[in-house]
Amino acid sequence: MRLHSATLYALNIPFSRSIAHSAKVRTSCDSVIVRVESESGAVGYGEGTPRPYVSGETVTSVLTTLGSELWPAAYSNSSAIVGSNSSDLLQAVNDILIEGSLDDGVIANNAARAALEVALLDCALRERSQSFGDLLPPCRESVTYSGIIPEGSLDASIELARLQRGLGLNRIKIKVGSNQDVELVRAMRSAFGADSTLYVDSNCAWNVDEATERIEQLVPFGIAHVEQPMPRGPVEELARLRAAVSLPIMVDESLVTLDDARALIEAEACDIFNIRISKCGGIYRSLALAQMATDAGLSYQMGAHIGETSILAAAGRHLAFHLPTPLFIEGSVGTLLLEADVCESPLVFGPAGRAPSIDGDGLGIRVLDEHLERYAQHTIQLGARTP
Repeated sequence: MRLHSATLYALNIPFSRSIAHSAKVRTSCDSVIVRVESESGAVGYGEGTPRPYVSGETVTSVLTTLGSELWPAAYSNSSAIVGSNSSDLLQAVNDILIEGSLDDGVIANNAARAALEVALLDCALRERSQSFGDLLPPCRESVTYSGIIPEGSLDASIELARLQRGLGLNRIKIKVGSNQDVELVRAMRSAFGADSTLYVDSNCAWNVDEATERIEQLVPFGIAHVEQPMPRGPVEELARLRAAVSLPIMVDESLVTLDDARALIEAEACDIFNIRISKCGGIYRSLALAQMATDAGLSYQMGAHIGETSILAAAGRHLAFHLPTPLFIEGSVGTLLLEADVCESPLVFGPAGRAPSIDGDGLGIRVLDEHLERYAQHTIQLGARTP
């Protein structure tokens, strides 16, 4: 495959409702979409969701990194994946992706890297009339997604719980981190019933002492695990917390790079990895993290960023079908949250959170360029040379 051009779209798609947690209140999608085209005319799409409080990336930094570093390198070396079949295509694409320089505060250019990686894979597979299912063979017939209760008033949370319970969802993430945590979790257990699996995410809200106290207060409500109880920092502090509490600890913001994973494993600082394609730098690295977790005797879940379009949701679903033992699977919310999606048939999970695999070439979705143009705040055209 030889590349011809790329287009970057910085999206702003309004949400139907605001989504809050302790680190951010979000009212719209702010994804960066990469559209690549090969010399043969095949087109592929990828998506990155920059989060300053996770990887340090912003929409501006992702656009800059893609335009000035990652795209020129991929363009120059795209001939290296000629002849690659589905079994080695992922490695070949990974090999032409560079790290890029790090601006102040950026931990890794993972959203930029993930967006370009998925776009290149989508394009290469479409050029070969192959599916992501050929690249990542599925190991199950369906997947089941979790619901989410964001931060908000108790009344609003109860109403949202009733709606999700009505959809048959029984795996629920609850955003915590306020003084109402115990009251909220008690209400959610009552709303969803004893047969539902509830887990909480504080998005870095607590220090060690606060986390120790808050977590133990939640034990009576049958919580499955606690996600990212403290800010990203020394793994020794997280290990100290893990040893002090009785609930499993999942890491999210603390798990951005492969080096993070090694440090967490060595320090015995967690029980579960939250793997998100954009946060972790793409599919290749997400697979590596899942294998590292398994080898270390840890669990992992397939996570998602709030506001993903169906492009990243499709990549996530293919990966979720392929991974053998994800503890939970999140995402595929689509137009349940977004005012509009960028695909002809938005990906949304069905009753009880279940969803089928995706067929068709590449990601198996039809992206509407007119929707990208409609919701793009910035559009950048790239070719052999950057502008």
